[in-house]
Amino acid sequence: MSRDAVLSDGQWERIRPLLPSSVGRRGRPFRDDRRVVEGIIWRYRVGTPWRDVPRSFGPWQTLWKRHRRYSGDGTWDRIHAELLADADAVDGVDWAVSVDSTINRAHQHATNLPRDTGALSNYTNLREEPADHAIGRSRGGLSTKIHQLVDGRGLPLVIMVGPGQAGDSPMFPVLMNHLRVGRRGPGRPRSRPDRVRGDKAYSSRTIRHHLRSRGIVAVIPEPADQQGHRKRRGARGGRPVGYDHDDYKGRNVVERGFNDTKQWRGLATRYDKLALTYRGGVVLRTITLWLRHLDALRQ
Repeated sequence: MSRDAVLSDGQWERIRPLLPSSVGRRGRPFRDDRRVVEGIIWRYRVGTPWRDVPRSFGPWQTLWKRHRRYSGDGTWDRIHAELLADADAVDGVDWAVSVDSTINRAHQHATNLPRDTGALSNYTNLREEPADHAIGRSRGGLSTKIHQLVDGRGLPLVIMVGPGQAGDSPMFPVLMNHLRVGRRGPGRPRSRPDRVRGDKAYSSRTIRHHLRSRGIVAVIPEPADQQGHRKRRGARGGRPVGYDHDDYKGRNVVERGFNDTKQWRGLATRYDKLALTYRGGVVLRTITLWLRHLDALRQ
């Protein structure tokens, strides 16, 4: 394996049949898929401009166009879904799910497209570019949020991006609606975790009712202001919120998962103009994490 290779032979053989160019297409055939995919990974891992990717991976225009295509047509998402199904088939998915978001600063090269005010409906379709390109203004300046549902080991199950100033709570039902893990055999995809761990940003009646109605245990603390409102209302305020304090300690896996994601410099800082391609880079990082996890399960 060469010095700049980023996938092992086994990992590449797992994802190769899932690429569109391996299935057959009309027109001129794609150039070496492995070098192109590894070039895309190299670019996000290093955080370099596309033009500065080493020529050994091929023309930078090819890398960009292929990544743009695979991000828009759902190729990266399909590979991610296949790896999740592989892991679930061998009990490799921990269904004690955690939810959170992380803010990433947007580089000035990512913020020079016209932007309209986005809305939550823009983020329900993962293949469409939102009107605001998932860039908003928070205390640190122009930024983007990565929202994730992760399993009990911190490996991402659902990935979405949004503007930096947007709240976490409105994105929660959207994340849950996209949770689908296929089964190797009969049966519908699994979409209901055993429990959901979240910080105080996810403490709302709507979220608690949603989880309760689906039989999902909510491990979410109640912030002080909500406790005060409930107490002032007396009997009408309802019962105090209860949750497993020891189980809540496991929520740190989502923070550690974000640390793994941000080891790729092209994700820790957003350089992509399009939210579609930036999210595609996050999904690609997730693919490499699940490939590594599946390798560990086979050992």
